Amino acid sequence: MRLFGERGYEKTSVEEIARRAHLAVGGFYQHFKSKRQLLVALMDELVDHLSRLELRPAAAGDPRAVIHTLISTAFDRDLAYLGAYRAWEEAVLSDRELARKHTALHAWTTGRVTAVFAALQRLPGARPGVDVAPLARVMDTFFWSLLAQAVRMPRRELPESIGAATDLIYHALFADQAGRTPAQGR
Repeated sequence: MRLFGERGYEKTSVEEIARRAHLAVGGFYQHFKSKRQLLVALMDELVDHLSRLELRPAAAGDPRAVIHTLISTAFDRDLAYLGAYRAWEEAVLSDRELARKHTALHAWTTGRVTAVFAALQRLPGARPGVDVAPLARVMDTFFWSLLAQAVRMPRRELPESIGAATDLIYHALFADQAGRTPAQGR
């Protein structure tokens, strides 16, 4: 994953992967038929980790803190796969089968985000009538884009981006409490 993050998909060779893993090239091929198969296995592992994330918002507590915790928890899990996702984004550009999987992956994650937003709408203080489906599509796209960029961004920018996403979601779904500023909500 680190090699994919450092060099991208096309510029990473099986020989480099084997060397970094302290394997002979033949050892690599005992486990994987190709670099593509390795990438698919890494993305399947990411999806498995994402599917096990508990994304039910707590009914009690500050909604902004709940949103921030949900996003931070998801990104904590995703960050281990930065390199794989960078390589994935590159590989889907030239591989139709991977592009179809990519589309299905995004549809699945958008569905999960939609479910989280629908659950948040049931919390006290939520704005009635917000159409969460388009909001979820936009935020899911933002989350994937942020994950792809995280490999190259300064350390402080990711928490800032998570904070900004928290504020965007909060303001879309909740009415501000009187006398409270966004900075006080964190």
